[in-house]
Amino acid sequence: MNDFELILGSAVRLAAPLMFAAIGEWIAERAGTLNISVEAMMLGGAFTAVTGAVATGSPEFGLLCGIVTGLVVALIHANLSHRLSVNTYVVGLTLNVLVLGLTSYLADKTEFFQVAKVAIPWLSDLPIIGSALFDVRWTTYLLIALIPLAWWLVQRSRWGLEARAAGENPQSADVTGIHVNKRRRQALLICGLLGGLAGAHLAVAEVGTFNTNMTAGRGYIVLAAVIFGGWTLRGALAGCLLFGAADALRLALPALGYELNAQLLIASPYLLALAAMFFLAKSHRGPAALGAPFVRGIT
Repeated sequence: MNDFELILGSAVRLAAPLMFAAIGEWIAERAGTLNISVEAMMLGGAFTAVTGAVATGSPEFGLLCGIVTGLVVALIHANLSHRLSVNTYVVGLTLNVLVLGLTSYLADKTEFFQVAKVAIPWLSDLPIIGSALFDVRWTTYLLIALIPLAWWLVQRSRWGLEARAAGENPQSADVTGIHVNKRRRQALLICGLLGGLAGAHLAVAEVGTFNTNMTAGRGYIVLAAVIFGGWTLRGALAGCLLFGAADALRLALPALGYELNAQLLIASPYLLALAAMFFLAKSHRGPAALGAPFVRGIT
């Protein structure tokens, strides 16, 4: 396996958890919720995935625990933001800090658990891309079904039409009988499910154990990826691949003998995220009511 194949394989592994979370974040943002708590969903999902795997000896059960944790974080965020009208940014940041503190306090040395790798016959033998795309942990293949399903849900289903209306013009949507905050809560719950899966995938598929703050701001990179992609699904996924490639280069270049500033390499994915937000946030228009609370009768 040559250096390029190694970097490509690393980029795919690092991008996969970002892509799970980005699908959910894209759905939430199209419905009008800027979900800052995606970091809490991922970190909580990673912690409980490993905890569940250690308790039962099953990494698959750990994955389920991670998904449930992401869903719980989403339920808290959705009810505080869309039922009690608490500022969604404050709720998101509070949940991020809370989950970071809880997982840091509860974290302990754990056993090593990973889901199995699955190689697809013939495809895994393809040159350059074979091992990177078709010889991976089985959870990575879930993206093959999730991506078209998410696109159909938002772009073609009645639910998706109503959710997009809630994100673009909630007052008009309300007049037509759409329950705006209900659609936003539902979109946030989907984001929680996928954010928990993202963290669980990172922990029990790629790393195999839990480390304090192991998501290391990946939730914020997911936010940047959705903006980078112009609030389109394909663009968000491309952003995840780009950030995953930047992270892979950060890890690979020193091993390949290139002498570069270590601190700059560590910061490179986050600098790329900042640059993407700076140059693209104003050139692409997001949902008109993104982040704006909905109160019936107030425009």
